Amino acid sequence: MAITKNAPPVPPKITSSPKKATPALIKHYLVAFNIISALGWAYIFILIILHLLNLDGKGSVTVAATSKTASSTLSRFFSSLSIFRASGGSTAAIESRVPTVLQPLYRRSTTTFTRVGWPTAFVQSLALLEVLHVLLGWVRSPLQTTTMQVSSRLVLVWGITEQFANVRSNPLYTSMVFAWSTTEIIRYSFYACNLLGYEPKILLYLRYTTFYVLYPLGASSEAFLIYATLPSSSPIPGWKSWYQGLWKPTDYFRGLLFLIWWPGLYVMYTYMIVQRRKVLKKIPSLRKQE
Repeated sequence: MAITKNAPPVPPKITSSPKKATPALIKHYLVAFNIISALGWAYIFILIILHLLNLDGKGSVTVAATSKTASSTLSRFFSSLSIFRASGGSTAAIESRVPTVLQPLYRRSTTTFTRVGWPTAFVQSLALLEVLHVLLGWVRSPLQTTTMQVSSRLVLVWGITEQFANVRSNPLYTSMVFAWSTTEIIRYSFYACNLLGYEPKILLYLRYTTFYVLYPLGASSEAFLIYATLPSSSPIPGWKSWYQGLWKPTDYFRGLLFLIWWPGLYVMYTYMIVQRRKVLKKIPSLRKQE
């Protein structure tokens, strides 16, 4: 008679330690932070639309010499400028090239700052907390990426817009803030829903699709606003610019920022494309929309 032996128990499969659940208090805080941020950007987005389309009758406001900035350190006259500083044309000259039907929209785009300047500075500065969240381990975003994204926005808000009057009346300021607000409404809403255990497919799709347009629009607007602050002595500074005092050290710094903005856009753009493929690959219903 064959002797049977009891098979040894199968050892449990070794898996990585389960992720610690986020404490309830921290989770509630993060939900509130994302909801408040989404509402803040939604407020800015609505103001932009109201202003550009003059839906509330306030779109005809002009840029006054005492227009209040977020830092309350004003009293500057807004000089006429071109969309691209190097073109040398005045605002009126550029407007004359715009189709007649779009000229009122163009004029209003030069005064958007008067409606959304301080709210944008406040809401964007609130994003500093995102770096703190990563440092504390409350969210799993990469620290370096988060710091770079937040700091680049703050440079535009406090180092460029607040310091240079001509930037505040540049139409590219409008396109920049429009891209920011649209992106952030989607992003913060997506994060809030995710923390609450929901993942609306429409938000997921928008999160990983709208960047195709919004990233180039926002980043190029940022870059050319930086370029608009450079001295008009010469497009490419040389040793004479330094020797004659035409370019200050801060001008060279902003010039460097303008140059590195483009490879930065490429890195983020290609990164989002890869992330989009990974995310949509897991959701067949969204892939069918492609």
